[in-house]
Amino acid sequence: MNLKGRHWVMLWLVLFLLVTGLVVTRQTSGFQSAKRLNLLREEHRALVARRTELERQIRSASSRQTLTDHGVQSLNLHMPSDSEFIDFVTPTSATARP
Repeated sequence: MNLKGRHWVMLWLVLFLLVTGLVVTRQTSGFQSAKRLNLLREEHRALVARRTELERQIRSASSRQTLTDHGVQSLNLHMPSDSEFIDFVTPTSATARP
């Protein structure tokens, strides 16, 4: 079978259309991936900011002043005076042996 000139033109045209179709499909996929990546980056930034805020709240809630105030108000505790402190002496290994 001999291909004539118009058949070659038709073949090249079909090949050109297939290649351009693949390029357009690939670019569309790339744009969608880039958009998704930007959304994930924004979500990551928001989560990092939320984490930082929660860590700040934890540090604030676990501070000595906050815990003291909570103990005094909610648990009816008081700050001990100097006479209420007891020092326990732990035996050293040399004195603990019989």
